[in-house]
Amino acid sequence: MMVISNTMNLSLTSPFFLAGVPGLEDVHRWIALPVSFMYFVSLLGNFCVLFIIKTEPSLHQPMYLFLSMLLFTDLVQSNSTVPKMLLIFWFNNREISFEGCLVQMFFVHSFFNMSSLVLLAMAFDRYVAVCHPLRYVTILTTPLIMKIGVLVAMRGILFVFPYPFLVKRLPFCQSHIIEQTYCEHMAVAKLSCADIRINVLYGLIAVLSVGVDSVFIAASYTEIVRAVLRLPSRQARYKVGNTCVTHICVILVGYISALFSIVSQRFGEHLGLSIRIILSNLYLLFPPMVNPIIYGISTKEIQKNVRKFFPLRKSLNL
Repeated sequence: MMVISNTMNLSLTSPFFLAGVPGLEDVHRWIALPVSFMYFVSLLGNFCVLFIIKTEPSLHQPMYLFLSMLLFTDLVQSNSTVPKMLLIFWFNNREISFEGCLVQMFFVHSFFNMSSLVLLAMAFDRYVAVCHPLRYVTILTTPLIMKIGVLVAMRGILFVFPYPFLVKRLPFCQSHIIEQTYCEHMAVAKLSCADIRINVLYGLIAVLSVGVDSVFIAASYTEIVRAVLRLPSRQARYKVGNTCVTHICVILVGYISALFSIVSQRFGEHLGLSIRIILSNLYLLFPPMVNPIIYGISTKEIQKNVRKFFPLRKSLNL
């Protein structure tokens, strides 16, 4: 009994070590170059779009408020993981404290859960705009948007809150090397020398919550497509359908990259470890970089305000 207690105490005080991309240690600095570029672009793009939405009264509409929520969750996710990732790649700084690992795990998974629910809220926004345009203002009121924001935060926190405690109860008797670039729940749990079936089961439940979001998103867009096809003119169908294309692109970017991560982490044993780790990092790097670009390119209101911050574009007649 004393031996078990000492082992558990050691596991709670010993740091973990993030392996980065095993097998590609010699090219870690080369990997850091695209990661640094993607991180810089994501910071610049997200802060720029968030600032424009905050300072431009004409953008204080439900669609852009939901977009702000999405960009904020993207920023928190990337900032909770990418700086440490770059420390590993640039300086071989792999150590992370046990408590720091649990905190990072909580932020990564909770804000991923939040971003999924925000995508569902954005689908609901497009559904109301297309299927019930005359009731749009009365349905998507400011109080309702605030309630949705609270619901997003509460679900993300409550669903992921057990993760750190499920890991903290586990003894880590041997390896403390996490074969990842960040503290992912199952990657950490698999290091334990105890039964982790509860971790696996609860992890699947949390993943299923995101799956339920995707089902409702698909249902929303099924109704949207039906409504678009009932429109009398081709021009009207094009105009209404075009308003949804941007959000569909964002959904595909978010869910496809997350699907790669989930599948590679849980069912990708036949893949090479380095490939599995690179795929599992996609949703931390790609959506935060691409989402503001998609909305910046496709939304005239955002484009117009971006030009105010970059007058050089006009002077060069670009």
